[in-house]
Amino acid sequence: MLTFYWYPKCGTCRNAKKWLDENNVEYEAVHIVDNPPSKDKLLHMMEASDLPPKRFFNSSGKKYRELGLKDKVGDMSLEEQAEVLASDGMLIKRPLATDGKDVTAGFKEDEYKNKWL
Repeated sequence: MLTFYWYPKCGTCRNAKKWLDENNVEYEAVHIVDNPPSKDKLLHMMEASDLPPKRFFNSSGKKYRELGLKDKVGDMSLEEQAEVLASDGMLIKRPLATDGKDVTAGFKEDEYKNKWL
């Protein structure tokens, strides 16, 4: 089963959720701000995915800019990055979806077709 971390006020998240619904993909929706994934879950996703670790960061977000992460992320270990991400769901690129093996960060229809259908 797919775990779909999303923020309901985010248009991209709503589009991804709509796509999942239209394509009859079963998922558990988790509010990414109220219940962000733990450091260990994020670390597992980061290690299991073929995505560069910085793709897990919401680099266009206000919090990301406030913390000056643009200049810090490159010097952090994977574990440190996961710890920072787990501290605030608004730092995580959304929607974040995983089935325990594969992971997508953000929403691109082609990517969703390849991973979740």
